[in-house]
Amino acid sequence: MPVPLEESLCHYSRDMWIRTASWAAVLGFLPLLHASVPEPSDWVPVRWPWKDAKSLDLLADSPVNCLLLKSYPADLVSAAGERGLVTLAVLTPGGDVAAAARKALGAKVTGIVLEGDFPEGAAAGVRDAAPGVTVIELTSRFRMALGSKAPILATNQGVWPGISLLDDGVKKAGPTGSTWIDTNTGFIRAVRAWGDTTLWIANEPPPKTVVTGARYQQVIADAAMSGARWVIAFDADFARRLHGREADALSDWRRMAAVVRYYERHPEWRHMQESGQLAVVQDPGKGGLLSGGILDMIAVKHTPVRPVPRQQLSPAALSGATMAVNVDGESLTPEQREILRNFTRGGGTLLTGPPGWKDQSHGESITLDKAELERLNDIWRDVNSMVGRRNLGVRLFNVASMLSNFIASSDGKTAIVHLVNYADYPVEGIAMHFLGDYKHATLIAPEGTEKKLEIYQAEDGAGVDIDKVSVCATIRLEQ
Repeated sequence: MPVPLEESLCHYSRDMWIRTASWAAVLGFLPLLHASVPEPSDWVPVRWPWKDAKSLDLLADSPVNCLLLKSYPADLVSAAGERGLVTLAVLTPGGDVAAAARKALGAKVTGIVLEGDFPEGAAAGVRDAAPGVTVIELTSRFRMALGSKAPILATNQGVWPGISLLDDGVKKAGPTGSTWIDTNTGFIRAVRAWGDTTLWIANEPPPKTVVTGARYQQVIADAAMSGARWVIAFDADFARRLHGREADALSDWRRMAAVVRYYERHPEWRHMQESGQLAVVQDPGKGGLLSGGILDMIAVKHTPVRPVPRQQLSPAALSGATMAVNVDGESLTPEQREILRNFTRGGGTLLTGPPGWKDQSHGESITLDKAELERLNDIWRDVNSMVGRRNLGVRLFNVASMLSNFIASSDGKTAIVHLVNYADYPVEGIAMHFLGDYKHATLIAPEGTEKKLEIYQAEDGAGVDIDKVSVCATIRLEQ
């Protein structure tokens, strides 16, 4: 029997009131809670695998302040709140995401993480239903909302950083001829070239793999030296030993925390821009978000490189560059081609991808396949020939097992050179030559080192020597 319109509207209004009241009850605690927690840009995340409140003792004296929880028992969430920790409920695709978010917020977590590729509009629906709640989309690389105003951009896709080995245990040489280092730094730089948004990379340890303490430190530093945060995640063996308070696991955890603390003590580093005189123009929607591409090839040779998203190509983006690589010339608009022509008219050197080369979109793949890698070699050989032995900002020596990143403050008065060592042993006798009128050089390291370095004249600028780097270190240059 049809329901009269007046009665239908009455039922609808009552249902809406109940839903609104329900959400109000769930969200009523949020202003008070959020007043006691740091801003999202300051969240230092870890995937927390345990459900007991006692496990939070492991965070004593740790810089970690944000827990990603797949389950959120009341006593754990309450204890975390008392310690001023952020708690984020991790939801995955399937079922009613709004209902799942409502349940999680009812447990008084701080915010929501949507991990995986949800249907279009799912995140917006949660945000609309829970205004004021931080919702983080932890998605695949190619679904990240580049250039958006999201408080945190995040992906769960990443390679596991470290020196790449062949099946027989021999170090693998990459297209550059150097020892190949698997890294997420090229991807991170490409994303951060879009803006100063906080970036999380949340790849987990390879399955059925026991990870050493040194490797965990390298993964933390691999992300941090390019301005991102790795969402700490433990392999099953380490999680078991750490929860059991085994001495070796506790010692490794303290060392990991020391590396995190080292970068967190210098938030200004995350706001500095990539420096150097070589720019790479590439579309992040295509090869720019891959690992093992042209950015990583150049980085392995320790040549400072500045990613320029094709969509943001402008004279200002090329300011200070003397060389540029245009990976996919066919994708440029006439206006963008004119910008590059003006760059060469002004004395800049331009290298464009071989005729017929098209930077491919890669869907869910985050690395190049063999055929694509061979095609990219054509560009790499030309880049290597163009750069030669020139100093394009910084040159490093005796760093075969290391990667670096050269960044600078907006006024150019301070420059930072990050070093990360991917070997299982310290590297000694490192030399660094640099351009620029810098009068002071300081070595900083997680071990608490802050040592003035003597600057000497070099063939291609000035130089300093670094005695030893264990896992990571930073050279600060000041005018």
